[in-house]
Amino acid sequence: MAKIDALFKELITRKGSDLHISEGQPAKIRVHGGIHAIREENLTHDEMESMMTEICDQRAWDRYTAKGDLDFAYEMDDDNRFRCNYFKQNKGYGAVFRIIPTKIATLEQLGIPPVVKRFGEMRSGLVLVTGPTGSGKSTTLAALIDYVNSNYNRHIITVEEPIEFVHRNKRSIITQREVPIQTPTFADGLRAALREDADIVLVGEMRDLETISLALTAAETGLLVFGTLHTNNARKTVDRLVDVFPSDQQSQVRTMLSASLRGVVAQLLMKKSDGKGRVAVNEILVATPAVSAIIREGATQKLTDVITGGASLGMQFMDQAIWAQLQSGAVTPFEAYMKAIDKTRFRKFLPKEMAETMSDG
Repeated sequence: MAKIDALFKELITRKGSDLHISEGQPAKIRVHGGIHAIREENLTHDEMESMMTEICDQRAWDRYTAKGDLDFAYEMDDDNRFRCNYFKQNKGYGAVFRIIPTKIATLEQLGIPPVVKRFGEMRSGLVLVTGPTGSGKSTTLAALIDYVNSNYNRHIITVEEPIEFVHRNKRSIITQREVPIQTPTFADGLRAALREDADIVLVGEMRDLETISLALTAAETGLLVFGTLHTNNARKTVDRLVDVFPSDQQSQVRTMLSASLRGVVAQLLMKKSDGKGRVAVNEILVATPAVSAIIREGATQKLTDVITGGASLGMQFMDQAIWAQLQSGAVTPFEAYMKAIDKTRFRKFLPKEMAETMSDG
């Protein structure tokens, strides 16, 4: 048993979500949003190094000591996995560990609109799941991969940093590769997938020109590519993909994207009004001939009208999804206002004093 497992067991017993350890401070856990110390003594340099090196591959540790940051996953036992983030802080070493659910929720359980299943049924193209950090992108993608795994015979390759959800083979064959342990970068993993007889490739993060360029090429050549971006709606997603490239290449990229993009699922998490957990809300763009033409022209401001008129195809705006949650009472007017894009629509539901403060701000 690793030394740090005792702290993980304390986290699990107290039904916490995250363990925080930092040199010069006591170990702390997050439970229901609040952070509490679980021992009085400060962690020493030797304690930190001993706990951190014991669960970390030597090559990854060398990378951490050189660069100051590292992400990976640690499996304590069959029922408990953790996403690990190592960093350096002013007093020395630091790390945060988040419990990863071992059971993969279904798209229905997550409340994801049914149209998203159609993206998993496609044979080629690019599907993007987007949203800020901590918006549940990995959870939604895991549910989508599990849907394909349960219903179709495919070879699915995932390139992740770190591997969060572990998939068992059902009807599909699943190969999971972790950056930087099994492949140096997302681009390297994606490039290799082109030679590994894959049907579907999941790229954990499309953060640089090389990865995005390879993803577009893979989608054009017959692979179904799932990727993530830190954008919060469909229009910004298309703009971000194009803007990564030098200006002299953008026209060609728009043409490639117009041919290969199949859909965008933007996601936010909203606090429930009863204080018990969070609910996912989604903006959904489904590629149509009109969407392809708009991308090719570079007129992404027109996507608003296409999404508005595309309800019969399963399209929806983020604010429509937020509105539905507010009407059902699932979220408070304040939460709806804070997460909405067009805030004027939601301001009138705020208590009078709060609405005045918000308009002043």
